[in-house]
Amino acid sequence: MSADRDFAYGAAAGLLGDLFLGDPRRGHPVAVFGRGAGAVERLLWRDHRGWGALHAVVCAGGAAGAAALASCLVRDSRAASVALTAAATWAVVGGTSLGREARAIGGALAAGDVEVARERLPHLCGRDPQALDADGIARAVVESVAENTSDAVVGALVWGALGGVPGLVGFRAVNTLDAMVGHKSAKYRRYGWASARLDDVLGWPGARLTAVLAAAAGDSPRGAVRAWRADAAKHPSPNAGPVEAAFAGALGVRLGGSLSYGGRVEHRPVLNGDGRGVEVADIERAVKLSRRVGLLALGVAAVVSTMRKGGA
Repeated sequence: MSADRDFAYGAAAGLLGDLFLGDPRRGHPVAVFGRGAGAVERLLWRDHRGWGALHAVVCAGGAAGAAALASCLVRDSRAASVALTAAATWAVVGGTSLGREARAIGGALAAGDVEVARERLPHLCGRDPQALDADGIARAVVESVAENTSDAVVGALVWGALGGVPGLVGFRAVNTLDAMVGHKSAKYRRYGWASARLDDVLGWPGARLTAVLAAAAGDSPRGAVRAWRADAAKHPSPNAGPVEAAFAGALGVRLGGSLSYGGRVEHRPVLNGDGRGVEVADIERAVKLSRRVGLLALGVAAVVSTMRKGGA
């Protein structure tokens, strides 16, 4: 086994670990990082962009630096390097848990139990469940599956291919910080600005690759490309736009519209307006599409890693 295949083997093993093990119920590394980032926030918080930028540097930089140190410690052992990559990949990707939560909500909706679906929705996204009916919940789940396929799987693999274990860990750290402080609430509008902008930058390549792979793996490649080109730029997020539009076109459904976050109502543009409304059965279709996209992303990441190391 040559050194330029270490990442490919390690990432494949990590994805298999995620497939068969999912996320641990206690002590997940991302949750541990989140608690640490929360502690740093309590020390640093000021209603100021500069302090927020320092928070991002300390937390994300510290996580990536620790990963870089670990990589240096195992670089003379190929088996240890592959094992470290596998462990890091398993820790940062979340495709299995994403699918499990989406299917649990879909099962509740299929059984007609909207209240249970509302109770579970916060496990998947930050929308106000009480403001949604069954169709609204199904649409929220499909949109969350699409966006989290990019954030929790493809983006991590892209940065792992480019930067090894530090790339994997650094990307997920930034993505976690964005979820914690990057939203536009009164408290975090300035403090979370740096984390949000950094997440936009790092998420750019993974989002475009996710959209391409959704078009390739979906039921309607032409529909995915058409929706992406026509509607992605209308979305307020530069990265969620291409992903959600491509998923909408690939599945033949209509996404977007009004939604509520923390009591704040947002009126987002419709994506793939020619598609039909989301149905409960589309949740399973979205989960399967997400899984196919993740597997294709692993192949792309393996090729990119081999090319990068081969040219070094």
